[in-house]
Amino acid sequence: MRETMSRENRSRMMSRNASSRSEPLGPELGTSAVSRVVRRNIGSSPAGRFRLALPLIAIVSLGALGCATQGDFLRLQEKVADLHPAGREAPDPFARIASLSSEVDALHQQVRDLQGELELARKEAADAFEEASRARRAIAEGAIAGEAGEGVADGAQGAEGADEGQVAALAGEEQGGDSAAAPDEELEGYQRALNAWRSDDHTACIDQFTSFLQGYPTSGYADDAAYWLADCTYKNDEFKRAVVRFNAVVSVYPDSPKAPDALYRQGESLLKLGPKFHEAARTVFRRVQKDYPESDRAVEAARQLKRLGPGA
Repeated sequence: MRETMSRENRSRMMSRNASSRSEPLGPELGTSAVSRVVRRNIGSSPAGRFRLALPLIAIVSLGALGCATQGDFLRLQEKVADLHPAGREAPDPFARIASLSSEVDALHQQVRDLQGELELARKEAADAFEEASRARRAIAEGAIAGEAGEGVADGAQGAEGADEGQVAALAGEEQGGDSAAAPDEELEGYQRALNAWRSDDHTACIDQFTSFLQGYPTSGYADDAAYWLADCTYKNDEFKRAVVRFNAVVSVYPDSPKAPDALYRQGESLLKLGPKFHEAARTVFRRVQKDYPESDRAVEAARQLKRLGPGA
């Protein structure tokens, strides 16, 4: 009798256990368990909440209706773990946007700085051109005045006789002596600047040639001095200023033997400023070929154009 009752009790207990394993989770158990999974795996990331929203809503709804089983809960836990592995945070899109905005602001500032430097370079070029124009006008006016003075002196000599003519001749000799002294000082100034260039003293070279051109703007050495000034500037790694100074040589002294070299070196200076100036360099090298086709620099300009490619 006892054995029969024990067997019946064991049978009823096994039946209840089997039923509980397939029994749906109640609203309290399902919701609480899902909440724990969410807190453990999602954290506070907006991206993580968005990715898990749909499956969580479905399971929580099932739990609330009382039809989510223990197996459903376990499958949800595995899915959450797959979607959001431990230790990995979803990227924050707002931080990325802020970083990109900062980079754009930095690029805008660089462009503004470059525009300011180019504007300064254009002003310096305009000032140099104006100074050269004034020097040329002074030369022309001096030549006209000299011719008129010679005519007056010839008339006076014929009218007043040989004695006064001798006095005028002596005066001319004295003036000639003064004018002979000036070229010596001019040549010495040029040689000092050239020696600084030969010794690779770029700062002294720039100072000496600048001083020479200010003191002797109409000198026969002016075109050479302007070229060596630009060359020293280039060697001093002042490439933007070198562009302007090589351009001044070509603009003020287009017929100088240094003009083809200066135009080509202007293209080299533009190349030193980086890829943004390659199109400008192409334009300069094409101009070397067009304006000075017989020069050695025209051949070198062709090589540069081949190296740069067709461009825009």
